[in-house]
Amino acid sequence: MTACGSGRSGVPDVLYIGVSTKMYMGYRDCLDWMARIQQEVDSRPALAAGRVVPFVIPSFPVLPAAAGVLEGSPLLLGAQNCGWADGPWTGEVSPSLLAELGVRLVEIGHAERRAHLGEDTAMIALKVRAADNAGITPLLCVGEDTRDDLGGTAAERAAGFVYDQIAGAVGGDWSLASRLVIAYEPVWAIGAAEPAGADHVTVVVRALRSLLSARSNEAGSDLAQVPIIYGGSAKPGLLPALDGVAGLFLGRFAHDARNFGTVLDEALALTALPAGSPTK
Repeated sequence: MTACGSGRSGVPDVLYIGVSTKMYMGYRDCLDWMARIQQEVDSRPALAAGRVVPFVIPSFPVLPAAAGVLEGSPLLLGAQNCGWADGPWTGEVSPSLLAELGVRLVEIGHAERRAHLGEDTAMIALKVRAADNAGITPLLCVGEDTRDDLGGTAAERAAGFVYDQIAGAVGGDWSLASRLVIAYEPVWAIGAAEPAGADHVTVVVRALRSLLSARSNEAGSDLAQVPIIYGGSAKPGLLPALDGVAGLFLGRFAHDARNFGTVLDEALALTALPAGSPTK
């Protein structure tokens, strides 16, 4: 994956636009949907330039067929979870197997898995390391649990909470943090009627970048440039209102492929801005 600079007024150099199907689609429906997503991508040849990186994350059984659908496409294939090792782990799927299937990134630490399936910091750290060792980019999901008052101080507290989640996930190895894509998903915004406010997201991401930057010497690279995308009821119209956020992680709204295309257009428009242009 490509780290995101921010040479344009608040617009990272690379924007990531992705969607997970969770468990909302059957096998055939998911493949039909992916074909429509592929059409949206194919109709936007500017995506080949790599300034906007689209990705899709279907459920495990769909991955082999999905890899065939996406072959030769700029659309990256992701997985919704992974195990932490090969070997005697019944029911798990190893990162090495996912890599064989053409998976390029894997979602780790989603709030649902933390809350309902008992994934703790130690397990998430094992998965992040295993995915990285297999050459797959960890898409690390982080976010605060409660809405609070959404003021500036609350946003800064949220950034500190998220920073601690990242620190735990990399086990103190800040060079590993440089190879993540971070999905900032406030738990209170997941499945809500509206996403978190643009001002809140911007302040959290800005404060988080400052905290990460302080670890850059240990990482051997500028951690302020790690891609941080937003998820949590994200939809068209949000991305242009954000500052310094490297894309969106969409949910059910993008199960209509046309909506995915709309967000791709917003991202392409932002990355086409000349240096110094305002973003909003």
